[in-house]
Amino acid sequence: MYDIVQELRYALRRLAHSPLFTVIAVATLALAIGANSAVFSVVRGVLLKPLPFEEPERLVGVWHTAPGLGFELVNQSPATYFTYRDEGRYFEDIGMWDETEVTVTGLDRPEQVEALSVTDGTLPLLGVRPVLGRVFSAEDDSPGTAETVMVTHGYWQQRLDGDPQVVGRTLTINGRPMEVIGVLGDEFRFLNSDPQLLLPFQFDRAEVNMGNFSYQSVARLKPGATLEQANADITRMIPMAAEAFPGGITLGMLEEARFGAVVRPFQEDAIGDVSSALWILLGTAGLVLLIACANVANLFLVRAESRQLEMAVRTALGAGRRKLVRAFLSESLLLGALGGAVGLGLAWAGLQLLRATAPAGLPRVEEIAIDPQVLAFTAAIALFAGLLFGIAPGLRGSKGQLAVALKEGGRGGSDGKERHRARNLLVVAQVSMALVLLVGCGLMLRSFDALRNVDPGFDDPEGVFTARVMIPTAEVEDPAQVALAYEEIYRRLEEIPGTESVGLTSSITMDRWDSNDALFVEDFPTPEGQLPPIRRMKWITPGYFQTMGNPLLAGRDLTWNDIHTRARNLVVTENLASAYWDSPAEALGKRVRGGTEGPWWEIIGVVGNVHDDGFAEDAVPVAYWPMVWKDGEEDELQARRWMAIVLRTPRLGTPGLLEEVQEAVWGVNTNLPVANVRTLEEIQSRRLARTAFTMTMLALAAAVALLLGAIGIYGVTSYTVSQRTKELGLRLALGADQGEVRRLVLRQALALAGLGIAVGAGAAFGLARLMQSLLYGVGALDPWTYGSVAAVLLTISLVASYLPARRAARTDPMVALRWD
Repeated sequence: MYDIVQELRYALRRLAHSPLFTVIAVATLALAIGANSAVFSVVRGVLLKPLPFEEPERLVGVWHTAPGLGFELVNQSPATYFTYRDEGRYFEDIGMWDETEVTVTGLDRPEQVEALSVTDGTLPLLGVRPVLGRVFSAEDDSPGTAETVMVTHGYWQQRLDGDPQVVGRTLTINGRPMEVIGVLGDEFRFLNSDPQLLLPFQFDRAEVNMGNFSYQSVARLKPGATLEQANADITRMIPMAAEAFPGGITLGMLEEARFGAVVRPFQEDAIGDVSSALWILLGTAGLVLLIACANVANLFLVRAESRQLEMAVRTALGAGRRKLVRAFLSESLLLGALGGAVGLGLAWAGLQLLRATAPAGLPRVEEIAIDPQVLAFTAAIALFAGLLFGIAPGLRGSKGQLAVALKEGGRGGSDGKERHRARNLLVVAQVSMALVLLVGCGLMLRSFDALRNVDPGFDDPEGVFTARVMIPTAEVEDPAQVALAYEEIYRRLEEIPGTESVGLTSSITMDRWDSNDALFVEDFPTPEGQLPPIRRMKWITPGYFQTMGNPLLAGRDLTWNDIHTRARNLVVTENLASAYWDSPAEALGKRVRGGTEGPWWEIIGVVGNVHDDGFAEDAVPVAYWPMVWKDGEEDELQARRWMAIVLRTPRLGTPGLLEEVQEAVWGVNTNLPVANVRTLEEIQSRRLARTAFTMTMLALAAAVALLLGAIGIYGVTSYTVSQRTKELGLRLALGADQGEVRRLVLRQALALAGLGIAVGAGAAFGLARLMQSLLYGVGALDPWTYGSVAAVLLTISLVASYLPARRAARTDPMVALRWD
């Protein structure tokens, strides 16, 4: 133990005598170790940390699949939920939930807040317990009983002033009084949602049929039950659900759709589709660490060679090879520890930046932290780095012999091939790994550019204001009055100074407020027992297409006369029309309907396609219906109660616009909150956020790799020139001109870079194949990307080696020969 302490003291003293070397090595390592620690903390928080529920390994998400309709995942319906809860053999319990928004009035101001609708078993099976009151019971979840609500800890503190007597208090939600029965703890988290209130569903079994697959589900497996058993059990129960709750989708339709079970770990529901991107980022950070280690190892090799005489003398004085290796390793491990300590500080700062720039869809952001596991990971990679860059120089330096040192240690002596080989291999490794990162970054950049060039179905999003408004039944019961209220809001919005156009819609492009249903086409009857294609449905007012900038390709837009007369007219997108007819114009006058029964509606217009599911997804066929309509054989009036405002104005971002929009809404009804206020550009950016985030992280890693690679090439070339002073001087003395000497040095540097590019190309293709799911509009073997990256690396190598080459060409032959 004493020897180790002494060796570390000597190592610290030796590093203190070489401050420039120490600072460069520590800074290089700190940058790489910090990047690894930061990314690992994200991977751990998002992917590896258990969910904050009791025995999370037994929690599963219960989904379905319908490949016959083109759906990989299909949600839960009340019919399947009741069946699985009653008849399931492998679930302790199953719960159903859905994210929603509700209007709260009666406090200091009306507001629209996020809420979570749940069945009575959902919270107990998760192991969630309130800090005040109780959770929902079967009675709370039964139709016709008093309505109840639970509040989250944050809402209780911020909006209800932390009232200790809050249980039993009444809140007016969607115009109806609801009794507060419980307060959740501050630790409550539910996947990626941030609900303020929780409500029971209160489904009526008597009105449920096999349809309405609009909800998500979580279940707890019985001890010892497996996913395979649960999936087989769901498959067994699907026909039972169709039989127990007839109506809607028939068993024949389910068979046609190849409807099946997908029971999977609930962790997958929490993570979503970000795992591949995060693992790639962690692998990228690992490459940066290897490049940093190669750079520091090169510095160590140069330093070791300058200490050949010292090592030879220590050998002559009796020091064994083990002791000499230990001397080098003590320095490298000390540098690794210092780099780890500084890197941990950089990781902490990086996490603050990551939280600020992380895409909105990144789940479990609140779980990301520097915890003991991250500290252990940092210590491990610091130790690994110290061993990695210290072992080779240690073995090389420990071969010190007095005779060799005296023979080769003369000033200006040319290095032997063996001494160059290790440094050259490290440079080749740096260049190859830098190429891998640059190719990954280049492919993401090309994907991002391709996505930005996709026509989303709207124009100039930076000039469109959006918000959501809801008119609950308890506030306005008559659908006709709902329609009149929205028309009045529309007219008031038109009067806001600077308004160019305005429209209302149930769903803005890319806002995720999706509604899908079967669409029947009169000219193309669907065989009995089969389901027609599922189409996206939206309900709009006149002015929506003009405000969004979605072009009208044929026919006309909906008018207020269509709304007032309840005309059964609708507008469809070009791809929906082209699925049946040869041209948009041919679709005009054709009739469709949204159910197996009911009246037919006439297509009066065709508009441009919209990428409603995001830039990387195919354009979605959409049917646009008027916001109020007559439904069924009895012509029962229906109206959309959730509507989004879209308002195009040059005043976006100026003070007072939001207040004027609120006044326009409150001028119609003071109990209607204006929520989800954002620009269309913000909605668009959210859909590009994950690609932009991944691209930015890869770009940072690639920039660091490029810098370290350039430093490595410069360092090796510069050191090689200094060691070949005599040789270069002889060449000049024998008649070689300066240009020839420059080309000689540059050829050597470019040969190393070329070899590194060749080696890295294969590895880059492997990374690109792993990234394929993140790419759009570009292949894993995109020649433009590979060619551009190779050109950049060769250029950087040329620039990095030019200064040493120019210095070599200016060598004075007489001075070089005198050095020997």
